[in-house]
Amino acid sequence: MSTPGTARFGHGKVDPYGFERKEEFDFDAYEKFMSTYLSVLTRRALRWKDTYDGKTKLPRSRKLKRFCRKGIPGDIRPEVWMQISLAAKRMSEDPQRYATLRSQMTDPSVSDTIVLDLHRTFPENVYFSELTDPGSLRRPLQNVLEAISLSIPHIGYCQGMNFIAGLLLLVVKTEEKAFWLMDTLIQNILPDFYAPNMIAIKAEQDLLGEVVRWKLPDLHAHLEGLGVQWCLIGMKWFICLFADVMPVETVLRIWDCLFMEGSKILLRVALTLITLNKDRLMQCTNFPQAVDVFKDIVKDPITLDCHNFMKSIFTVTGSMPRSKIISMREKCVRQNLKQ
Repeated sequence: MSTPGTARFGHGKVDPYGFERKEEFDFDAYEKFMSTYLSVLTRRALRWKDTYDGKTKLPRSRKLKRFCRKGIPGDIRPEVWMQISLAAKRMSEDPQRYATLRSQMTDPSVSDTIVLDLHRTFPENVYFSELTDPGSLRRPLQNVLEAISLSIPHIGYCQGMNFIAGLLLLVVKTEEKAFWLMDTLIQNILPDFYAPNMIAIKAEQDLLGEVVRWKLPDLHAHLEGLGVQWCLIGMKWFICLFADVMPVETVLRIWDCLFMEGSKILLRVALTLITLNKDRLMQCTNFPQAVDVFKDIVKDPITLDCHNFMKSIFTVTGSMPRSKIISMREKCVRQNLKQ
């Protein structure tokens, strides 16, 4: 079995990350997209090569943010993610942490829940095949998730984490780096997202609703009239960080920005999906219809064209000042605490 992510974008039944393509996969649309995207990848690789040699530290800057928004080349993505998220810094400060956690006993109830989720994690991916396969990533996935549960005991494990850890393993290829990236995501970049009371993740759904009210007031009023509850709309989007929801290359491009810029990227992605499908949502006449559209919009053909989609999340959504988003989020959290 070849190493995940090393193959070129193929045209067979399995993509370069090991995901089996379904029968309805649109090869014509994919071919059209790749005919232009390969040249984009080549240009970006050259630009990154002029900036980063794979060893030196990457100082945070507007230029670096711009580069991340335009995409990180796959061969240096693991190291760049480690740097821009500050996971590399945290790992250097406590180099034995993962080994120490792996030597500890996981709470049996947590371990049992993790084991139950292993076979549900990317079942269509050849790298998450049965444990008997020497190339299977199921055991490394279990190791990372158990280490996370020990590292953040007040959270332990919750469903959704398995998809994030699984995709991290496909990209960075080592348990230790996957652990540090996930630990950094949960503790620093998305604090309280995975807390047992789920207040932060529920508040983020409410925040999405408030952002739609701000940016698309007529759509917000229409959806409110249909009885749409925002806490039910994007839960999987946010809890899985769009993994197992959107095309994998698009998810990785989203994560290029997430590790650099934080959770506002998730809001931009969600708002873009909603904005691009505004007309469809406005045509809904009842709640079930609206729910069906929300389930379908992550499969919109534009999500396959990851490069143009990522451009659109910064143009379609317009200005989203950090201070305003923070203020709106705090209000949503307070409202959830009262419930």
